[in-house]
Amino acid sequence: MANYIGKSIPRFDTIDKVTGKAKYPSDFQLEHEVMMQIVFACRPHAIIKKMDVSKAKALPGVLAVLTAGDVPNNEYGLIMPDQPVLCGLGSNKAYAEHVRFYGDQVALVLAENEQIARQASKLIEVEYEDLPVVEDPRQAMLADSFRIHPDKEDNVVLHYKIRKGDMAEGFKKADVVIESDYITPVQEHAFLQPEAGVSYIDEEGRVTVIVGGQWVHEDQEQIAHALALPVEKVRVIYPAIGGAFGGREDMSVQIVLALAAKYLHDKGIDRPVKTIWSREESFFGHHKRHPYYMHAKWGATKDGKLVAAEMSLIADSGAYAYTSTKVQGNATLLASGPYFIPNVKIDSYSVYTNNIPNGAFRGFGGPQACYMAEMQMSKLAEALHMDAVELRMKNAIQEGQATSVRSALPQGITIEKVMEECALAAGWQKTGNGWKKPAEEKNKDVFTGLGFAAGFKNVGFSFGAPENCWATIELYGENEIEKAILRHAGADVGQGSHSAFRQFAASALDIDLEKVELVASDTANTHNSGSASASRMTFMAGNSIQGAAKLALEKWKTEERPAIATYKYVPPATTPYDHETGECYPNFAYGYAAEAVQVEIRKSTGEMTFKRVICADDVGKAINPQQVRGQIEGALIQAMGYAAMEKFIQKDGWVMTKGLSTYLLPTIKDIPEQTITLIVEDADPLGPSGVRGIGEMPYLAFAAAVCDAVHAATGKWYDEFPLTQEVILRGLGDL
Repeated sequence: MANYIGKSIPRFDTIDKVTGKAKYPSDFQLEHEVMMQIVFACRPHAIIKKMDVSKAKALPGVLAVLTAGDVPNNEYGLIMPDQPVLCGLGSNKAYAEHVRFYGDQVALVLAENEQIARQASKLIEVEYEDLPVVEDPRQAMLADSFRIHPDKEDNVVLHYKIRKGDMAEGFKKADVVIESDYITPVQEHAFLQPEAGVSYIDEEGRVTVIVGGQWVHEDQEQIAHALALPVEKVRVIYPAIGGAFGGREDMSVQIVLALAAKYLHDKGIDRPVKTIWSREESFFGHHKRHPYYMHAKWGATKDGKLVAAEMSLIADSGAYAYTSTKVQGNATLLASGPYFIPNVKIDSYSVYTNNIPNGAFRGFGGPQACYMAEMQMSKLAEALHMDAVELRMKNAIQEGQATSVRSALPQGITIEKVMEECALAAGWQKTGNGWKKPAEEKNKDVFTGLGFAAGFKNVGFSFGAPENCWATIELYGENEIEKAILRHAGADVGQGSHSAFRQFAASALDIDLEKVELVASDTANTHNSGSASASRMTFMAGNSIQGAAKLALEKWKTEERPAIATYKYVPPATTPYDHETGECYPNFAYGYAAEAVQVEIRKSTGEMTFKRVICADDVGKAINPQQVRGQIEGALIQAMGYAAMEKFIQKDGWVMTKGLSTYLLPTIKDIPEQTITLIVEDADPLGPSGVRGIGEMPYLAFAAAVCDAVHAATGKWYDEFPLTQEVILRGLGDL
């Protein structure tokens, strides 16, 4: 029997990618291409009073200049349509003349080549009336703050509440209470390929966009809405994608590319349109990770039992909502950690500012909330004179126990298992008196510290969001299956999902892997898969592929040729937060992770070196262990950048960080001296072949583990990061 599940099979696209044969969006060169240059506002908050494009239009080689009035339905937004496609005058979107952040798009120049397009863009004259800039979400919440969206009552996008138990009684039982404020930073996705794409009208009259993204059908819907077209008149195709990490979940060039191709077509010009952002445009043009401002008050008894946790979380949404409310939902849920706490009170907010919009980024609110929860646990352990692992083990949530939202987690909780695996690998000992941390080595100038943290996160969409995934399988041959065509819309953003799809299909059909042909990520040829996000793609796609394979084989056995079957996988339903109490059943599956980090800090300079990183992740089942290991190690390095290096600066709404020369990413010189990856496989009851998710889990606890390690080394708590050399040195100043 052909079984490819659990085998480290090389990805089928590897050769094409390393030889340059694979085509990314910017690689498409179609005949008679028109180049498009987007004109950005490059100011944080203003009203466009007047725009003169006559000089740009008059430049030889310019085919058209598009402004807000050329957009049929000038709005978009994944959660709410609060953003104009183009800011300016004359559109059907109220207050579209308002520019709300540096990267707002105000015009499109279509020209014969890139040089002419750029030259023409500089000839567009825009008269602005500057408005007050609101950059701090805490200030934006105040009643007298300037309203960024005049049609909204205030700057608060959403307020969630969780109310469980009796807080006064809970804190009465506490022998130790820890109260702290935490701040997490903005983070840039820094994917390899900046935003790019090409658009044209295909042979069936569809507006077609070749672009990188994370959900072809969502892109299709957003384009159709803005262009006032039926969805079937829009086609979206994903070729090879140069990374995403959540940064391609929202719109960048998709809608404007479609708009440009349709505009030219309507004028009798059937030419493809292409655009490629510079790295600078990518830096200020797409959303970032949300910075969070958090306050936490946690109490525990002297024997280490958590009794109460009260928290507030304020997220900077930036100028528009993007996926802020969904990120907020996750952060609110994960703020109390993978622990049983009988009394919980949480208030969370997403708030408009004039900063770059913030949205999906690997972990989706989890890293921010996990940082707060795990810092509280480490501080409580110190105050109780208790080992940090011991305290976590005492409070790890169990099957059937109520979470902060009053419902139990789905069956298959493995937080204790991953914590144990990680702790043992890091040197902890499990004694008759509980867990014991290994002794730290110290000398005069070099301090070494070992930190620990753990976390959990949902697999799949949450809080009642519609969740399903489709797959189609076609079987060809006579007496035996000679070829299987798998049609699936799921995006491969570098994580290797398309290879996993083929492994699922070949195993379910019991045929050689080479016989499986994949048609992927094309709205004209695939049904909806949902997004490549929320650590859901392998879980959801695997279930849909296995379902389609079963139906196709049933038809094959009845001698139907070709045997074609389509299957829609629908997981158990989830429910949204109750408005007053937060009560809900938020997710149908989770992944669990624990991490230990050992650092070395040179007191005289503040320089930090990562000596060891140990990460234990319950993936349920590793479909391709080599790819799973790559996902884990990649997440750890990206999380290391978040925790220790990457500093994105905006000041008064102006973007100061515009390139990789001033935004420092980890290089091979920065990576840990030793990385130990522990793949735990405890099957999820609902997952295909037991699969959970892995894309985000290793990210969650890293920053908290680093801060715990730095504290172990120096005795200093750092309640915000990145822990750059300067920050550490400043913190050591009083030693």
